[in-house]
Amino acid sequence: MLIALRLSAQTDEQLMKRAARGNDHAFEELYNRHARRLQGFFTRRLSGDADLAADFTHDAFLRLYAARERYREGKDVRAWLFTIAYNLLKNHNKKPDTGDTQPSPSLVDENCNLEVELDSALFRDALRDALHSLPEPLATLFSLHYEEELTVPQVAQIVQLPEGTVKSRLHKAMTLIKTKLKQYENH
Repeated sequence: MLIALRLSAQTDEQLMKRAARGNDHAFEELYNRHARRLQGFFTRRLSGDADLAADFTHDAFLRLYAARERYREGKDVRAWLFTIAYNLLKNHNKKPDTGDTQPSPSLVDENCNLEVELDSALFRDALRDALHSLPEPLATLFSLHYEEELTVPQVAQIVQLPEGTVKSRLHKAMTLIKTKLKQYENH
């Protein structure tokens, strides 16, 4: 219990240094901090396929674990993990598509005003469709920055593009999304 408390107070970078020296408890703490968020990222990027997202999450952490001894002090661990995730998705997207799986629409909450809930559900569906309609490189940039809350410099590092290019592509993604959601502008 005392080890867990001490590890939970450490930064990702401190934990990764410990993991690089063979401390599996430190790596487990990194996993506990980031696995859920990473799996959410994969789920969104993989059209809601939770099982595939779990596999990708597992694979990303296995790769991080295998590379732990190459950790350099000062390197952003979260950005490194999402770089691995981005590369896994890039490799996956090179494979032929086996079919389009869309997540099922959410159920209406019976305790809410039906009309407001339906409008909200329609908007969420339209937003999901707008995000799914983005070209893959833009969708991934959008997800890393707006959903995973990584900074532009971190995203640029992950996708190996200049910051200006990332900013430009994020702007383009937002413009495309706004165009698709124009009908909801005054609601």
